[in-house]
Amino acid sequence: MTRTTIVCSAAAVLLGLAGASALAQPLTPIEQLGKQLFFDNISSPAASMSCATCHAPNAGWTGAIGGINLHGAVYRGADPKRFGNRKPPSSAYASFSPIFHLNADGLFVGGVMWDGRATGERLGSPVAEQALGPPLSPVEQNMPSAKAVCMHVARSKYAKLFVEVWGPGSLDCSDAGIAATYDRIGLSIGRYEASSEVNSFSSKFDDYWRACLAAGNEMEACGLAEGEKMVLDPGGILTDQEFDGLIEFGEYCSGCHTSTLPAAPGLPPLFTDNTFDNIGVPKNPDNPFYRMDEVYLDDGSPINPDGADWIDYGLGDFLRTRPEFATYASDNDGKHRVPTVRNVDARPGKGWPKAFMHNGVFKSLEEVVHFYNTRDVASEGWAPPEVDRNVNRELFEGKPLGNFELDAEAEAAIVAFLRTLTDRDVAKKPAGNAKK
Repeated sequence: MTRTTIVCSAAAVLLGLAGASALAQPLTPIEQLGKQLFFDNISSPAASMSCATCHAPNAGWTGAIGGINLHGAVYRGADPKRFGNRKPPSSAYASFSPIFHLNADGLFVGGVMWDGRATGERLGSPVAEQALGPPLSPVEQNMPSAKAVCMHVARSKYAKLFVEVWGPGSLDCSDAGIAATYDRIGLSIGRYEASSEVNSFSSKFDDYWRACLAAGNEMEACGLAEGEKMVLDPGGILTDQEFDGLIEFGEYCSGCHTSTLPAAPGLPPLFTDNTFDNIGVPKNPDNPFYRMDEVYLDDGSPINPDGADWIDYGLGDFLRTRPEFATYASDNDGKHRVPTVRNVDARPGKGWPKAFMHNGVFKSLEEVVHFYNTRDVASEGWAPPEVDRNVNRELFEGKPLGNFELDAEAEAAIVAFLRTLTDRDVAKKPAGNAKK
């Protein structure tokens, strides 16, 4: 099926981002509140884990612990014996994802998390709904209840800000009020994740994009590098190798990581179409989730009853939980959310280890690009796909994904281009969000 490019500004409009400046703006009170919540260690048994633990700004809003990235890539929870099943996705630019839905072309679109299960259907914001999950997840922040989270917030130094933002009586931890209060916590975090501090559009590519449009070029030409460099990039912002990489990226990658459409009016591209795909990623044998058959939840059940036999069916397994979508599950097994490649190479320091793909199996951009290029070339010796159905072999420039026949120079150019997508503006942890 031909993939339809999706303009994904619905969530941005909802969260007040449409038409925002590409440069970071001062945070509004609700964004300030969300930032305090995002960086606060709201966890049990010890106050040791926040959203930022797995979504660190200096690592592109994903995991910043080099030793973990080098191996399993899945981050331990507040209970250090417990692990979830996937690498943390980036929380930057996620707020632009629309509410999860089946589109006219038969593709599932939107939501956040690797499998789309934070749909946004209830609160109108996928990122706000996602924010409600980790504090109560036994393999993440492990708080015993929404009321316990509320009480933590009520004792914090930003409790007054909470009431200022949401109004008198809004920080209600009673049995009657907790559901609405907990939603306000998620909505606040969602508003911070939608702020220009998290989505700064401050990369080298963004400089090129603005200059390219200012020179009178069309968005498609700028996003695909269709034309002479001196015309599209009169200021020489991109090196020749980076510009060549954008040409290759446009031909072989932008069908899913869309480089021609604005994230919202007045903003540069998002570099995802917010759909789901199975690109044949192999298992990561170091994933600690395979050992979670011997680690137990408070009710005595194992975290992962299947142990080493567990298969990550991604979107397919989520669809099986929804009666209206269950018949689509098999055709979507193995598919995971197409992530933005913005900040894909962001890291705390030069050479700092990162992990890529939903399970962190690859450890460098060079490996990722080579996989896309040669996955189906037998002599390359790639491990088989974790889920061997629904694997994308779509044609790009007449060549199938997995056998693009690109040479080493073209691969290196794509990697160089991807590195232009790292934002220069990096958020800092707020001061003074400890409990009173």
